[in-house]
Amino acid sequence: MQDELFREMKQAIIDGDPDRARELSLQAIVQGVPPLDAIHHGFLPGLNVVGQQFEAGEMFLPDLVLAGEAMKAATSALEPEIQKAGAARESLGKVVLGTVKGDIHEIGKTLVGTMLSANGFEVFDLGVDVPVESFALKAKELNADLIGVSALLTTTMTGQKDVVEALQRHGLRPRVKIIVGGAPVTQSWADEIGADGFGKDAFASVALAKSLLKKQGKSPVS
Repeated sequence: MQDELFREMKQAIIDGDPDRARELSLQAIVQGVPPLDAIHHGFLPGLNVVGQQFEAGEMFLPDLVLAGEAMKAATSALEPEIQKAGAARESLGKVVLGTVKGDIHEIGKTLVGTMLSANGFEVFDLGVDVPVESFALKAKELNADLIGVSALLTTTMTGQKDVVEALQRHGLRPRVKIIVGGAPVTQSWADEIGADGFGKDAFASVALAKSLLKKQGKSPVS
């Protein structure tokens, strides 16, 4: 019975169906399925399939966005039950996300946040058009482990460099890791500005975040 429910959860994410995902979350609650089991055995496997198909060129950005919306719907329905049970998910690390000053693109950044959250990270999304100092101040306030800085315009990419320099000024480097991403961003740009890595898409960003924090001793589960 539970296996069938998990299969349907997986399919709801693959189909990018938020209404169905939410409905299945509520069904799991009624059936007494532990909410963390629903996430890890039902919804996350669907997200992994979407990631594999995206990498293989069989799914595209709109599919990715829909899968992210379905995942968000599923987890938001389950979150109150997780809190009620006191079964707070073990955090893999605190992540501050934002799109740099002068840039208002947020689809990619929001998707990264959804995927990181689904995989067990605590995500604090500063939104778009974020001043450079705000990244550093928020990271210091939260004692964050990682910062993700998005830029979708070639004219705003330099803001990513400014964020790296701001963290250095605040004495947060190299403890706080920095990932950069966005359409014009490359690995060579990340290397040039002294970032710790480049996430070419949401799935690559999650893998990179896990890898960076594992090296730092966080030892996240895969």
